[in-house]
Amino acid sequence: MTETETFESLRPLLFSIAYRMLASASDAEDIVQDAFLRYQKALTEGLSIESLKSWLSATVTRLAIDQMRSARARRETYVGQWLPEPIITDGGHPSSDSERAETVSMAFLLVLQGLRPVERAVFLLHDVFGYGFGEIAGIVGKAEDNCRQLATRARKRVEAERPRFEPDIARRDDLARRFFAAVSEGNVGALVQMVSEDAVVYGDGGGKAPQWSKPIVGRDRVTQLLAGIGTRVREVGGQLVFHQINGQPGVMVLDADQRIISVFSVDIAGGVVRALRSVINPDKLRHLGPVADARALLRAGRE
Repeated sequence: MTETETFESLRPLLFSIAYRMLASASDAEDIVQDAFLRYQKALTEGLSIESLKSWLSATVTRLAIDQMRSARARRETYVGQWLPEPIITDGGHPSSDSERAETVSMAFLLVLQGLRPVERAVFLLHDVFGYGFGEIAGIVGKAEDNCRQLATRARKRVEAERPRFEPDIARRDDLARRFFAAVSEGNVGALVQMVSEDAVVYGDGGGKAPQWSKPIVGRDRVTQLLAGIGTRVREVGGQLVFHQINGQPGVMVLDADQRIISVFSVDIAGGVVRALRSVINPDKLRHLGPVADARALLRAGRE
């Protein structure tokens, strides 16, 4: 196996770590590529690497911690609501394995945002990826006992805020498909039957696309909003295409030319839709394909 093939075999794991740390697919890809370049440099310098998995995991984690610290100031000046960059997890994406699907959901990634960089790294490496505390201590530069304490503290916080999802996947996806069909049709009556009374919609436009600035709360407001979105999508010749988004059911909203307008992900529990998250910020969609000009489409729909 060549050096590149060896690295590529570990790429899914490395991306999974970086994405959960950063909640950004583009940043995670950049960090994984940076780790590869550092690996190549280490080889040319004759560095002896006992465990490539450990060495690369450490490199990616440290780079992600540095990235998180530098991104904190940017997050504070972000326009509107901030949501993770969505990823499509339909068919074998490195973050779509069933055991870890919940930990890549938007709701879970938002919980992780409340953890400090090193705390997040320790929690993810141990509780999600199964690394031992001895190895983690070397990665984050902390004593092993300290890492255990960090993991315990992080675990308590995560468990207190952990999102709850519908355990029956078939039932969940059936409801989601009917829900998005009702959105496409602008069918308020059908939507009312599938949305919880305290449902909430979050939207991330980043100041670069039309989006509501605050969460929309309550069944009546949510269903009217969604029916209106479905109507506007039809008016511009667009469609809602069902996908698994971050391990949960969702849709990619496309225009008539198959360009991405936005991506929606839903949280379903207890047989109803409880939360829906929309990412329309074009900077967070380009890794998925060509992006539509949402403002231009909105103007066209009004003409």
